[in-house]
Amino acid sequence: MKLKDMKLEELELLSHADLTYKILKEEKKPLNTPTIFHHICDLLEYTESDFEDKIGDYYTSLTIDKRFIMLDSGEWDLRENHSVAINMEDEIIDEDDTEEEVDSTDEDEEYNEEIDVEEESLDSTIEDELEDSDDDMDDLSILDEDELEAE
Repeated sequence: MKLKDMKLEELELLSHADLTYKILKEEKKPLNTPTIFHHICDLLEYTESDFEDKIGDYYTSLTIDKRFIMLDSGEWDLRENHSVAINMEDEIIDEDDTEEEVDSTDEDEEYNEEIDVEEESLDSTIEDELEDSDDDMDDLSILDEDELEAE
């Protein structure tokens, strides 16, 4: 059902994010924050004062909601309308693609060797510190209550 065909009571039951989703779905194009929220305010019969009071919270709700994506142009669109790009030479990955197996055995072995060396170094550092702390303990003495009161 189109938003314009819905009754005010039905619209009031929807969150601003849900209304945004429906607006972007109907418009079929990205829109900026004020344009979308003005449309919502018109639907819910908000005043201009309501618009000014609520637009900050509205913007925050859009940034949190994973259904929406902000484009470089500063406009919001539905995430489902965009492919996900990762920063590996901007390769586009579709959800339908299956993962390719990569032979990374050499890389894994080098990584594991680095970890082993780091662990050995850490172990020797900890042992050195423990030995140093034992030496410090030799200089300590235990005082009884009489000796404490005398000082």
